[in-house]
Order: sequence, then C-alpha cells, then structure tokens
Amino acid sequence: MLTTLLLSGLLALNPFRLAPAVPLVAPTPLGSVDPCRLYGSVYLEADPRRRSQAFGVVYQEPDEAFADVLVYRETNKLFADKAGLWYLTDARDFADYVLFVTDNRNLADFSFHYTKVRSFAGCRKQ
Repeated sequence: MLTTLLLSGLLALNPFRLAPAVPLVAPTPLGSVDPCRLYGSVYLEADPRRRSQAFGVVYQEPDEAFADVLVYRETNKLFADKAGLWYLTDARDFADYVLFVTDNRNLADFSFHYTKVRSFAGCRKQ
C-alpha cells in the first residue's frame, strides 16, 4: 500500500515531463506599439471615451514623407496579410486591432498615411 502511494505521488509530480514550451517573444517596453506588426482587420476609433479600450493611439499623417507606416486599404480581409495592409471594418467587435485616432501627433504611438499603391504599403525603414 505504501508503494502504491509513493508511486502515485511520483506520477502526480511527473519528473519525466518536459519543461513547458514558452514562445520566443522579443521583449518590448511597456506601452509601446510596434506598427510593423499590424495587419489584418482594423477598426479606427474616434470616440475619446473608448480610448482606453484601444490597442494603440495613431495619427493620420497628411503627408507621406513623415508617416511611420504606409497603409493600403484592402477590400477583402483575406488579402490583408502583411504589414501595412489593413482591412477597415465598420464594427469594432470583428476587428483584429482597434486603434484610436488622435488629432495631436505628440500623443500618438505612431503615424500612418494611406497609399493608393499596394506595393508601397508597409513599414518605413528606420
């Protein structure tokens, strides 16, 4: 009976189990948003009361030269599979990312500008 108890305790602790796999993620500072990783369906929030529920704060740059990301608006969600390719949704519940659009450039995490050419879309080299 004692051997059964010891064997069941040993199996419960399972010293032969491999260590759990931890995904390899590069550490980012708290509060920073990497604009080069944003793609897919995006909802642009304009209501300041919902700012805290957004993934990040963005500024729509009027000029292409100063934007951090050039964004091409996709008409199909399946084609928005690279950085800078966004499918803009009408409902925030169906979006992969919710971004709050601010009119103050200093409060934004990054800025973006819409482009009409799909091959120009993406992150600027810094």
